[in-house]
Amino acid sequence: MLDRLPQPGSDPLWSLISDFRADPRPGRMDLVVGVYRDESGETPVPAAVRRAEAQLAQAAPSKAYRALSGNAAFNVGMARLLLGDVSARLARTHAMQSVGGTGALRLLAEMIAAAHPDATVWSSDPGYINHRPLMTAPGLRFETYRLREDARGLDLDAMLDDLKAAVPGDVVLLHGCCHNPSGIDLSDPQWAEVSAFCAVRGLIPLVDMAYQGFGDGMEADAAGLRRVVDENPTVLIAASCSKNMGLYCERTGAALVVGESPAAIAPVGPLLERIARASYSMPPEHGAAIAAEILAAPESWLREVDAMRARVNGLRSALGDALEAEGANPAFAGLRRQKGMFSLLPLGPEEMRRLREEFAIYGTDTGRINVAGLRHDQIAPLTRALHAVSRIRTFARPSPAAPLQRQVELIG
Repeated sequence: MLDRLPQPGSDPLWSLISDFRADPRPGRMDLVVGVYRDESGETPVPAAVRRAEAQLAQAAPSKAYRALSGNAAFNVGMARLLLGDVSARLARTHAMQSVGGTGALRLLAEMIAAAHPDATVWSSDPGYINHRPLMTAPGLRFETYRLREDARGLDLDAMLDDLKAAVPGDVVLLHGCCHNPSGIDLSDPQWAEVSAFCAVRGLIPLVDMAYQGFGDGMEADAAGLRRVVDENPTVLIAASCSKNMGLYCERTGAALVVGESPAAIAPVGPLLERIARASYSMPPEHGAAIAAEILAAPESWLREVDAMRARVNGLRSALGDALEAEGANPAFAGLRRQKGMFSLLPLGPEEMRRLREEFAIYGTDTGRINVAGLRHDQIAPLTRALHAVSRIRTFARPSPAAPLQRQVELIG
């Protein structure tokens, strides 16, 4: 049997991480790994998490098996965090703990395949690299819509033009805020248009909420999601506690299904539990117990999230100012207005290779960098390196039928 195993290629992201770790140069920069870092370059454990862990350790609850749906208090708290304390929304919502946000996406993909195996999932291009394998693993079809930015922000016309090919019952995968990898978010009016588009055409929104609190604030970042829930009969939500609670390795997330009525979601719980039972049985308790403690009294945690968001926004502003002062091409201006941890540099694979080889600056070949991984003392060398490797001549908008391509023409 082992002789017949396929030989998959190495994961490009983890290959880059390995190359970074093997790089002996003292000024190397890791802008690959998607974690928040402080000015010391460390990924801190929030004080609210440390307090919750201390309370749990003192209480020393039993380690006996929990329910297939996970921690009940966590599920209630996550539903309220995402949807607000609005009974009309919560009454038609089923929430279930998952193994991180990735696990939530996989649970929902399996549910879609069980309910509508002919459905197509439409995801942004560019988009989160793991969306395609998660959605296609249970056999779902996968298509993309363009996510493009002009000087005003997201080009919504291009996105909706592509989505006109979707048919009723298809799923539209949306990033709730802080788009990964581009940092390009929908404005409030654009959320209204997308929500109405889905409702009129019978499309099912699947909102991936991995960075709530890192865009404009915890409540503001959920505004688009809440509008979609209010205006559409069925909405799927995948949420993660990795970034805003720093629970990366605890793998803590939630899958939520919103139906037209409480009766409509009655079959959801048993089906999701059956899917989980056949995969991992039940999710880990520790991270969810921490999150439940935090969500019961979130004030100090919310202040910590505000501080993290302010730091990332400060890094964006500082990088934008430095690039402008360096005389870098205006194509880099989007770094300032984009939101969240990630942005796509207007650079191609060759320029990203030069950043690694000549300057020890590691981003992905697609141009994605983790802005939240920077320190302020790295802004100046990063700016000089970006200016050195980029020589941008002209802009070229991709044609509607073209595959993803750089919107700038580059010479190295």
